[in-house]
Amino acid sequence: MDPVDACVVGSGAGGGPLALELARAGMRVVVLEKGPAYATKDLVHDELAIVRRNFFVPFVSDEPHVTRASAAEEGQRSNFGWISCCVGGGTVHWAGYAFRLSPDDFRRATAVGGVAGASLADWPITYDELEPYYEKAEREVGVSGVAGASPFEPPRKNGYPLPPLGSHPIAELVDSCARGLYLHPYSTPRALLSKGYMGRMPCMYCDFCGSFGCEVGAKGSTAEALLPRAVATGRCEVRPRSMAREVRVDAAGKATSVVYIDHAGVEKEQKASIIVVACSTVESPRLLLNSRSSLFPDGLANSSGLVGKNLMMLTLGSGTADFTYGGKAGLKPRAEREPFIGRTIRDFYAIAGTLNFDFMHMSPILNAEKLSAGPDGKTIWGKALKDRLRTFYREEKHVELEAFSECLPVEGNAVDIAKDVKDRLGIPVARITFSHHAADHQASARLVEQGKLVLEAMKPDRVGEMKTGGIFDVLQCGTCRFGTDPTRSVLDKECRAHDVANLYVVDGSFMPTSGAVPNTLTIMANSFRVADAIVARAKRQEFR
Repeated sequence: MDPVDACVVGSGAGGGPLALELARAGMRVVVLEKGPAYATKDLVHDELAIVRRNFFVPFVSDEPHVTRASAAEEGQRSNFGWISCCVGGGTVHWAGYAFRLSPDDFRRATAVGGVAGASLADWPITYDELEPYYEKAEREVGVSGVAGASPFEPPRKNGYPLPPLGSHPIAELVDSCARGLYLHPYSTPRALLSKGYMGRMPCMYCDFCGSFGCEVGAKGSTAEALLPRAVATGRCEVRPRSMAREVRVDAAGKATSVVYIDHAGVEKEQKASIIVVACSTVESPRLLLNSRSSLFPDGLANSSGLVGKNLMMLTLGSGTADFTYGGKAGLKPRAEREPFIGRTIRDFYAIAGTLNFDFMHMSPILNAEKLSAGPDGKTIWGKALKDRLRTFYREEKHVELEAFSECLPVEGNAVDIAKDVKDRLGIPVARITFSHHAADHQASARLVEQGKLVLEAMKPDRVGEMKTGGIFDVLQCGTCRFGTDPTRSVLDKECRAHDVANLYVVDGSFMPTSGAVPNTLTIMANSFRVADAIVARAKRQEFR
């Protein structure tokens, strides 16, 4: 295969923006994606096919991760830690929550002054340096929102490119009750189009965003919003079903190529002047650690020993409230398709995290499973279950609280290689060691309690169980943190490996701290930022 300027491994939030920008700048780019390329017609609302098969996440029998809570455990095979394996990665099935981090997230170690058992570090860049790229990411994928509605929203120079999405009357109830508690709710910014944008259709309010793809292209996935434009330049090729096995280096320690296995099971090699790894926070260290050589016996770019260390997965709390039509809150059914609640509260961000209010996901099989559980532990069947389902779907609305809290970095939370377990292609798989720092649970409990107060103030007919300290394993970061000290970080401030001058990592791996909001927009913004740095170096002919 002919050498190219850049080989990008991964097509999601990290790989997609960078591929577009390099192609726009005139560079020849190949994007390797281990999963298939789905057409819009493939993204149906079939819960069995999409969520309960291997549409996005591989079967454990084919490609497991080995997971454990501590290094003392042997670990079990599971699909924990997979995000999505298809062109567009996790952005195809994300819910579109497009949040910015807070400026204080960039100086967490300085602000906190250290936490026992945690490996906090400041970012080598500031919020102000990333802000224009946040704006660019919002513009390129199409984010709907309203700026300035909350004093706790991060600062921004300009408004959102699109007006906010439509909101259900329950959103007004959230607003009034939250304000009654002296809080500042605002419309959740989402990468869902509130109106037609760049040739794409607006959101149809189907209520199948999270866990499903968008059948009209309204979601700001890289597969819809970015990669087609990269390919349209004539300088970017996306190769689906191409599983990267190894990044090779020459005798001088320069990355020269990516060895991958194509759709037919044939091993191939793509040479490039620049190698960009964007597989995911779990899969990128797996690729680097599997890329061993005489120069890098402990894995590529791993002289610090930190590749795979400091894994973070956002802490999740939750709760529900049920509103019966004609019940305490006086809710009435609507004949037309119902929009979102779409409300966010960031008043507690500095001490606990972010509250999100929206409707519970209406996946019928998932909810039938929940409703079939009787109070005595016995399963409910037949007419009793049908009656429950009828009430759930036709007589009630269900509000879900999501509480996103920071996950503190802990060096022992890590990704390494399970040498005795291989995937279907014979490649050693990732082993994940993860358990939350105690402070994560405390913050989650505080935040959920505040969310419960809002739900109770709304006067629902029932308030469901409140849960704290969960693991949101698709919101992951930290395993190749960037920084200025090569002994304490894997990447420099441009996300270029300290050890390998033409190797970059641009998925969530680069983040030294997690923040307390979903990080997809941050990954996209950083990818656009790194792309500018690569283009500048290429113009200076530094990669020849």
